[in-house]
Amino acid sequence: MTALPAPDGIRTTATQWGLRELGGRPTLRAYLAELWQRRHFALELARSRFKAENEADRLGTAWIVLRPLINATVYGLVFGVVLLSDSRPQDYLPFLVSGVFLFQFWAACFTDGARAVVNNMGLVTTLHFPRAVLPISVVYQQVLGLLWMMMALLGIVLVSGNPPRVSWFMLIPVLLLMTLFNLGVAFVAARMTIHLRDVAQLIPFITRMFFYLSGIFVSLVKLAGEDKAGHIKHMTVYTIMEANPLYVYITLARVALLGPREDIVGTMYDPMRLWIYALVWGIGLLVVGFVFFWRAEDKYGRE
Repeated sequence: MTALPAPDGIRTTATQWGLRELGGRPTLRAYLAELWQRRHFALELARSRFKAENEADRLGTAWIVLRPLINATVYGLVFGVVLLSDSRPQDYLPFLVSGVFLFQFWAACFTDGARAVVNNMGLVTTLHFPRAVLPISVVYQQVLGLLWMMMALLGIVLVSGNPPRVSWFMLIPVLLLMTLFNLGVAFVAARMTIHLRDVAQLIPFITRMFFYLSGIFVSLVKLAGEDKAGHIKHMTVYTIMEANPLYVYITLARVALLGPREDIVGTMYDPMRLWIYALVWGIGLLVVGFVFFWRAEDKYGRE
């Protein structure tokens, strides 16, 4: 009997002839090219799920806005009573709703992104396509819902007595960077859930922690403490919480909508620092998350 060549020899011969392991992980460049070819599949998958999400409900797509609005109403009633009037920012309604809407956007990308591969094992095991399509379609689906929420938010800002301002256009780069950040989160969560399904059980606790630490219903200066002279009492707490990506994106969105007022951002507001945080979190986590997800491409559907 003829002895089989060693695995290294097989690998070398395959490389010489341009052959690739069936189901193996492609190079990063080839993966990106294949992902671009499947972009229409990702977008159509997101659109179909977006339409079907609330199709059976009488109010349909309106629930995309109503759910976070109801949440904001509940939190507004609770914290509007609990918080003293001098500890609440002016225009508390748009302040609170903007925080709840953007937090909802992140939480949905995180939660659904973690299940992007697990919940689509039928597709993963029967069709050949870059698995990154699944987290991308999840985030794009949430972007479609975010557009509705932003239209409602602008209406709330106007009803609250705030006139339109040029700075509203700054919402575009803010939301774009936040989308990149959320996509990175979805990539990381999708792979971690594949390796350890118990991660999905921790997500509600993680999102709840970020909800209370991201300045959703009270400004950061109130959380860190500010004396009458405008000095921060707990500077370490302030520095750590200011680097929180959710706080960064929510604060930049609030400044775009309502202006850089002290009751919202405090006396130590530095827009350049927040924009640097926004760029680093958005682009950095997208790159890290994508590479982290790609490195396990040959394992999805086999575990």
